[in-house]
Amino acid sequence: MSNALFPSLPGLTWDIKRSPEFSTTIVKGADGGETRIGNWVYPLWHWTLTYELLRDDATDELRTLLGFFLARQGRLDDFLLRDPSDCAVSGQLLGTGDGVTTTFQAVRGLGGFVEPVKALWGSQAVYVAGAKQLSGWTVSDSGLFTFASAPAPGAAITADLSYCWRVRFDLDQAEFNQFARNLWDLQTCTLVSVR
Repeated sequence: MSNALFPSLPGLTWDIKRSPEFSTTIVKGADGGETRIGNWVYPLWHWTLTYELLRDDATDELRTLLGFFLARQGRLDDFLLRDPSDCAVSGQLLGTGDGVTTTFQAVRGLGGFVEPVKALWGSQAVYVAGAKQLSGWTVSDSGLFTFASAPAPGAAITADLSYCWRVRFDLDQAEFNQFARNLWDLQTCTLVSVR
């Protein structure tokens, strides 16, 4: 497991695909009815990135991305992705105090769906009943906020979070294409989230 950050390069196109994947087992009965069993509570996320231009010159864009892929040995090692369209939430509800619980998982919500975020990035802000907590709490590498004393019953625990996604390359192969002198592309770079 690596904490290396996937490089941010200017040749990335705006056509970024991101898709959630669930796993469902469907059993058909003799009467044609179905029983469906959800195997995962949270989805795996997939990203498809396209680099239309990677320069092989003093900018080192080609060598940066190629070297990053080689250092991970394809799918072997995971790393961190900072997805510019999904890397922060503000005022995210983490839980409600009950006077006993001291640990709350960092989460992010999409509509009515909430899932944990574990690779927090940068500084975080935590609020109890709307008051910013400057001390009295810690956060772990897995996104667990732990308070020195349990928040009061009924107190909303919210946070402003900045996070990355733990991902790996989806393939052990990457096809870099030279289309002009010192100019390359990578038409398909696929990543998948790791739990």
